[in-house]
Amino acid sequence: MTVYLGAAPGVGKTYAMLDEAHRRQSRGTDVVVGLVETHGRAATAALLDGLEVVPRRTVAYRDQEFGELDVDAVLKRAPQVALVDELAHTNVPGVEHAKRWQDVHDLLDAGIDVVTTVNVQHLESLNDVVEAITGVRQRETVPDHVVRDADQVQLVDLSPQALRRRLAHGNVYRAEQIDASLSSYFRVGNLTALRELALLWLADRVDDALTAYRRDHSIEEPWPARERIVVAVTGGPEGETLIRRGARITQRSAGSELLAVHVLPTDGLPGAAPGVIAAQRELVEQLGGAFHTVVGEDVATAVIDFARGVNATMIVVGVSRRSRWREALSESNGVEIARLAENIDVHLMTHEKARAGRRGARPHGSLLSRRRTVSAWLLAVLGTAGMTLLLRPMDGRLGLPTELVLFLALTVGVALIGGLWPAVFSAVAGFFALNYFFTAPTGRLTVDAPENALALAVFVLVAAAVASVVDLAARRTGQAFRARAEASALAAVSRSVLSGQDSAQALVGRLRETFTLESVALLEREPGRGGERGGEPRGGEPRGGERGAWRALATDGARPALHPDDAQTVVAIDDARVLALRGRVLPASDRRVLDAFASQAGAVLERGRLRAEADRVHALQQADVARSALLGAVSHDLRTPLATIRAAVDGLRSPDVRLDEDDTAALVGAADTATSQLERLIDNLLDLSRLQAGGLKPVLRPTSLDEVVPLAIEGVDPARLDVDVPETLPLVRTDPGLLERVVANVVGNAARHAPAGTRVRVAGSSTRRSVEVRVIDSGPGLSEEQKDRMFEPFQRLGDTSPGGLGLGLAVAQGLADAVGAELTAEDTPGGGLTMVLTVPRAEEAA
Repeated sequence: MTVYLGAAPGVGKTYAMLDEAHRRQSRGTDVVVGLVETHGRAATAALLDGLEVVPRRTVAYRDQEFGELDVDAVLKRAPQVALVDELAHTNVPGVEHAKRWQDVHDLLDAGIDVVTTVNVQHLESLNDVVEAITGVRQRETVPDHVVRDADQVQLVDLSPQALRRRLAHGNVYRAEQIDASLSSYFRVGNLTALRELALLWLADRVDDALTAYRRDHSIEEPWPARERIVVAVTGGPEGETLIRRGARITQRSAGSELLAVHVLPTDGLPGAAPGVIAAQRELVEQLGGAFHTVVGEDVATAVIDFARGVNATMIVVGVSRRSRWREALSESNGVEIARLAENIDVHLMTHEKARAGRRGARPHGSLLSRRRTVSAWLLAVLGTAGMTLLLRPMDGRLGLPTELVLFLALTVGVALIGGLWPAVFSAVAGFFALNYFFTAPTGRLTVDAPENALALAVFVLVAAAVASVVDLAARRTGQAFRARAEASALAAVSRSVLSGQDSAQALVGRLRETFTLESVALLEREPGRGGERGGEPRGGEPRGGERGAWRALATDGARPALHPDDAQTVVAIDDARVLALRGRVLPASDRRVLDAFASQAGAVLERGRLRAEADRVHALQQADVARSALLGAVSHDLRTPLATIRAAVDGLRSPDVRLDEDDTAALVGAADTATSQLERLIDNLLDLSRLQAGGLKPVLRPTSLDEVVPLAIEGVDPARLDVDVPETLPLVRTDPGLLERVVANVVGNAARHAPAGTRVRVAGSSTRRSVEVRVIDSGPGLSEEQKDRMFEPFQRLGDTSPGGLGLGLAVAQGLADAVGAELTAEDTPGGGLTMVLTVPRAEEAA
């Protein structure tokens, strides 16, 4: 399949397709025209000369005939190549497939090559983007994969100015459409945006093809077809500098991509603060790039593997923050990346923190309590002294190796309790104790035998190494436990949002459960009550005015704090709202999760405020629209029956005109009809005003439809109706009077729009949960767009319905909602509209 892709109608897709057909035919290829739309363009029609055209299939639909692609005829003809225009076209009902691209697949499956055309606005993934640009929603679309899977996609390109000239010369649309098209869809801005969409979409497809080719041919080294800049970030303070530098490099070449990558260690624990990583991710996205997180045992190898996987052309990495003596012991990540990069350029960038030394280690207090640290130091001092006193009498019997092992065991125990530095002290103290008391010559810090000196040196190294490993394992365990707890808490918050449990009450309940608190309260400062206390609040927390100046929006637990001063921990949401926690004082390490809960609480409150504001604005907007439409319609539709009544009364009362009985009856009948018409309009207006004012109070009770339907259809000519509502239908729970108005409006609307000589059918049926009343007509029907608007007030089919404000269906919909029923519209098979009124059964409603 070959697809000619264009940015807009008129760029020359069909012309290019026919030109290709002539070239292939001149080379001896068997080419036929399955279907081509010339749209009255003479130059395009001229290219059909000399090509075999397969006759179209004629399909009758709604008293009209349409020409569609005759797939069977093309299959029977069995050419080598078939031309099929407008791939996104929707077939007329009655054709085997709903879409033309499905017909094309039938031809492809039969071994026939297809050349076709499509515009970028018809691609499904771009439909909403095109609507935002042009204001026009395309009803006919084709799935992207259909075009992506084509063997060839050729762009037919034309500048916006050239396309507008072509349009102005009458080469695209008829003369009467030119001005409107130039001022709406074919504006320069629209065409430029559509052209960019087409180019970008095609570039992505080409990039996918290149990636697939490299994968199929096992090509691992990057091909610099497009500049891709990978910035390696560690979460350190230099990250923003690296990202901005990478963005500047990206901007030098059009079409370049910015990618940032952060490597997590294989144990899954974060090596940088999540807040810093989140801020750098946001910065990358603001600069038009993408942020990626990968897991790798070795940072340099992980960065290189990622860069090769995305076909990167350059890696931006910062100079190491490690000090020079640490650089001498092992290569930095930047140097290692440069060594492994091979044919990928590496930009090693300096920054303010370069060579500033490693980031300070996390304080022990963050994971080890003060009590454990003090205990470890006491054990290091007293344990070394006690071990010396214990082993001194047995020195001759145990030997130096056993004594070394016992002191090593003491060092490991100190590391388990208090971490690295008490263990290092224990190792050094053990070294001096072993040297002075247990290594010949004793009583001096000298060693005679070389093997004893080596044993002591190895003891110190092994003790320090073991202490370091034990300390690291203990810290990793603490970090893992905290990370798991934080992840569980944050996941619970996210899960509550996804499951719809985003109320303030649910949030404070989740917070109390997470931290096992006595109570949690969501407080809001009451405006205008109490003065502000002087000075800034402590710790950045908002402080209320006088006692009682705060009100609780949601609480959970016993004895909630109703004022921030009554709580052990206060978390600020914004200037006017706080979370007040009671039960225990939470450490600073829990602040990250608390801030997440506070952010979620703020989002919940803001969402509720916006929802209420949107409802209020929508109600005001609807009321304004109704008032404006009513004022415009009263002068048009209410005047007609009033004028008829006035004319009839003037004719009856005129002393200058002598009327016979027939004339008098005609005038009285006209006045009567106009009066009924006016009464119906006023009833609809009153019903609509009651619905909008919320003053409608339905009285629901079990009701039989055979009591409602006959009364509802009294005003319709019986010759126009076929009624099939069995008496055996189950009872429904409704307000009989209001349901009667619903049925009357729907039936009256169908009778007015049904063609003369046809009948409207009213049929009733039941399901397990409800009873349905179907009002079926064979009129002109409605398009999907008209169905979307049919229940709005003042909507009339083509503005041709006489004697109505277009309120019938709006009132029917409102009354149906009021009594718990549902009113929907469906297409009538063979043409027309079917209104379906679904009313709950009495036993089901109960």
